[in-house]
Amino acid sequence: MSRSTSGHGGEGRHRPSSDLSSSAQEYLLTLRIMAGDGSRITASQVARKLGVSTQAASEMFRRLAADGLVTLAEGRELQLTKPGRTAADGIFRRHALCEWLLTEIVGLGWAESDAEAERLQAAISPRVEAQLDELLGHPETCPHGNPLDAETAKRRPAGEPLASIEAGQRATIYRITEAAEEDAGLLSYLEARGLRPGAHVTILARSESLDSLTLDGPLGRATLGLRPAGLVRVIRGDADPALFHRVPGR
Repeated sequence: MSRSTSGHGGEGRHRPSSDLSSSAQEYLLTLRIMAGDGSRITASQVARKLGVSTQAASEMFRRLAADGLVTLAEGRELQLTKPGRTAADGIFRRHALCEWLLTEIVGLGWAESDAEAERLQAAISPRVEAQLDELLGHPETCPHGNPLDAETAKRRPAGEPLASIEAGQRATIYRITEAAEEDAGLLSYLEARGLRPGAHVTILARSESLDSLTLDGPLGRATLGLRPAGLVRVIRGDADPALFHRVPGR
């Protein structure tokens, strides 16, 4: 696949995300995920995340800006434009479909499937994407519960941080935020304890002084620091089962 050019014509501004280079897709997806909670993101932060130089990241974002996909705001803050958000959502959608395939059909764990999905997402054609979507039952979220696009996010509940739930209260795991997905160790721990979207938990103890939360989940007790617990969103009590996607036949 050819690398995205930095032309100023209308063609680049309407380019489907699947036509972007794999490198450009990686940058857009990373920016979308890192800014998912409203954080202000710079090229140097993206560079550290991707393990490249700030110069290389800045050059890529200049190309993406020329294509109308990102803007550089005050203080070097990067922002996705509306076309950029649409493109990034398309990339995230393909990534999520790959994750559903790898976790529910192939049988890989969350952390491993995330890494493998990064390799596969750029190679999926629109036809294969449509077939995957049909096979997987048209999911609206990734396996961790995060909505695939901005429109879906608008009509789904926001949830609240697991860290805010008091001892003795019951809740349903709603989604593992994009920030939590970036921590492979946390992702593996949550999966190992059965703390996936739709799981019911009861908070046994919550301590600000010890910076920890202990809960009873599907596979027994689990303990989390308050910061990582803050990266998990829950719904108090029993949530509507329709909020949680299940792959047909699984």
